[in-house]
Amino acid sequence: MGINGNHCSFVLLAEFHIFEGAQLKYQFPQPLGVDESILAMSMLPDGAEAQLDDWTIFFLNQTPFNTISPVLALDTPETRSIDLPDVEDVQKGNKQDLLCVLNLVRTKHDKTLDRGAKVMALAICTRHPFIQIFKPLLLMALDDYFANPSQECLTRLFDAVNALDLSAAPVLTRNEKLLMRSSERKDIFSEKFAHLASQQTSSYPQNTRTYAHKSTDSGGSHSSFEDGLLMRGKDRERPSDKWRETNRPPDENGSYSTQSHQSRESPSDSSFSLGGSAVWVGDESGLDFTLTRDDSSSTTSHVGNSTLVASSRQRRSTDASSSSSHLQSKELPPKPPLMHQGYSDHRSPFVKDTHFFHTTVGYKDHQLPIKMPLATFPEEVGDYSLITLIKVFHTHQQVSGPLHPHLHTNGSQTHPVIILFNALVTGKRIIFLGHRRPAGEVSNFVLAACALASGCGAVLRGFIERAFPYANLRNRDDWESVPAYIAGVTNPIFESSKMWDLLLDISTGNVTVAKDIQLTYPVSNTIGLSAPLISRAGTLKTESSLGSEDEIARLAKEGTKDYAYKDNNADKMFIEDIRAAIEDHFGESLVRTRFTEYVMRFVRLASRYEEETTGTTKFGFPSSPFMEVPGQGPQLGSGLTFTDEASCWKELASNAHRIEAWRKTNSYHYLVTDYVKYQASCSIRGFDLTHQLMRFRHAKNMSDAEAVAVMKTLADNVKTYEQVVELLSSVPHGSGLLSIGFGLFHPFEAVREATIDLFNQLRSHSVGVLFLQALNHFHRYAYIRLAHAKEKRLLADQQGQRYPQSSEPGYGSGPMVGGRTHSNSIASDRSNNAF
Repeated sequence: MGINGNHCSFVLLAEFHIFEGAQLKYQFPQPLGVDESILAMSMLPDGAEAQLDDWTIFFLNQTPFNTISPVLALDTPETRSIDLPDVEDVQKGNKQDLLCVLNLVRTKHDKTLDRGAKVMALAICTRHPFIQIFKPLLLMALDDYFANPSQECLTRLFDAVNALDLSAAPVLTRNEKLLMRSSERKDIFSEKFAHLASQQTSSYPQNTRTYAHKSTDSGGSHSSFEDGLLMRGKDRERPSDKWRETNRPPDENGSYSTQSHQSRESPSDSSFSLGGSAVWVGDESGLDFTLTRDDSSSTTSHVGNSTLVASSRQRRSTDASSSSSHLQSKELPPKPPLMHQGYSDHRSPFVKDTHFFHTTVGYKDHQLPIKMPLATFPEEVGDYSLITLIKVFHTHQQVSGPLHPHLHTNGSQTHPVIILFNALVTGKRIIFLGHRRPAGEVSNFVLAACALASGCGAVLRGFIERAFPYANLRNRDDWESVPAYIAGVTNPIFESSKMWDLLLDISTGNVTVAKDIQLTYPVSNTIGLSAPLISRAGTLKTESSLGSEDEIARLAKEGTKDYAYKDNNADKMFIEDIRAAIEDHFGESLVRTRFTEYVMRFVRLASRYEEETTGTTKFGFPSSPFMEVPGQGPQLGSGLTFTDEASCWKELASNAHRIEAWRKTNSYHYLVTDYVKYQASCSIRGFDLTHQLMRFRHAKNMSDAEAVAVMKTLADNVKTYEQVVELLSSVPHGSGLLSIGFGLFHPFEAVREATIDLFNQLRSHSVGVLFLQALNHFHRYAYIRLAHAKEKRLLADQQGQRYPQSSEPGYGSGPMVGGRTHSNSIASDRSNNAF
């Protein structure tokens, strides 16, 4: 995001004149070069006088009719967006960046006026997709203009927006954004805010703030489970005896004193150099800081069962009987070497939520708070809501019109949201109609649809450039000439038009497919029943392929078993999960993450389809199983994972038509370009990371050789900060490291050793610590037990001694839990399923 340049390019003001209609009154600091009547109509939507306030959004530089001219005087290299994936393409084509216009319309009733009211609109043009942060400024500026109509109000707004200082905001990579938006912890990447903490601390010189590692062994618990699990000694200590000694700060050189007292052998023994982190004893980040300010606040966030208290924190034991847990002080080991300079042990209690950059902007005598979201992609504009979109279009019974293979992947039972997604990715003309509804509401549906199709901006792109959140009759010919437009309208006259393929009425929830859609988008003959799919292996049979629209409609009506759509349950299960999550009151972030995963899987499925039909794929790894090649060693598998081969061909056949249609759109060509760039810049190379993670989660019979190869490959290729972030951003949402953690209980020692190495490398970075804390207690204790045993064994080897493996649970015939082998434990079934 271009946070170092001007945030506002233009300020516009429009007014409705009783005789002349909508008029553009001011353009500051210079004219845009766009037809003023088009801008005025976009700023003053139909029915604006019926709303006291309304927010609308539209874009500039999409098509020739709304491209600004001359070139912006403010358009300098430092103001260009730095994370748009198509900046180079835009520059080569001499096409200007897309400008987002946030517009506020207000109606002020006044009986002295001829019409009894005054309607005005104030708008700002910006390159930032998070335009919602400027709403408070627009509200105050329009109030000022009503009180004192002059261009000074526009100048004041322009200067205030551009005075907004976002230079201290962390700039996240794509993987960091994916990781942040999938985590609900409010301290994720808090080390990136360490500079803000030091600045704020300097403003309170009278206060003392101490940072220190605390490492305890929860020695006060009398749980029999823990006695067997952790081999505790008889001596116990309460934390109050040596709390101050445990919490001593680092010295001038940033290191910790090595003076210590004697402690019994345990997984938290001083010889176990895990850096003093709290992965195994508490739910915190492994760091403790104390605030002496009386007004210090406590910030709590959650990951799984974990809870972080951000001020006056003390660790809590993660044992089976937490109510009887106590802390035992011990020596603070030296901090492990850090592999990324961005890692910081200082977690700022001043940052309430690291998902946002908190700052203020001055407007006249007011300081307005600003919360800038840090994980926003260019394809998601404004504060849209996928939950609202799903709730309005929630049942397939409200869908009318003919069936079409591009849209109806489940026949007549296809959910309206899936029909919308299919229409978006296959390049259909879409209209959202909101008769007698605020234009801002219609705009939000268009923006939500663009986010839905793009995977919330993280997977695909090319939808915002053809979106018209509010479209009107004035420029109808222009936006209807755009192929595959996505428009929001309030005038019902567009319903009778023949210039759309899919119409969604937000007032009634009805979805209508155009009657002549088969003529506009005929089904490809290469996929019909008379011609099978071209397959490199010849495995996609003719009877598995889809036919023409007439054939599909006939089969659906007759209910024949050959109807391929009946077997496509992936979309139905996905929508059912989403609806269940909404009914259980899960938030918007979860729904967005699930749609991101859905679009990612669609892309991987399309990659497999392209490989089967053309022999190669341009945007994915080739599909191959795990193999052991004599003389070359094991070769990891790649591509999309399926439970069995039959389900693979069935899903490919049922999705063939929408994939074929998508491959003809700009979105496909953008993805091919982006994939090449991503492969050149990614940190984990040489194997399909997503495939390995999915194998861990879904494979029914994974061989021991594959488990060893995969886990060793992960341990060898996930070491740096960038590699750790890429791994964590690829793990399935909701499960975290759980599937990988089952490697701690694998019968093969090589798998357990590689899992320990991988977890140790994750622990070298703060974000990895957070994910390790999200593991359940059983996995955390197993990790610490095995890592401690490994360190003692290595130490014994260095001293020429022999360390008995059988004395440590987790080695030998199988992991031990409370004196029982793991085959008798709860983890047995999970371990067998995972590996």
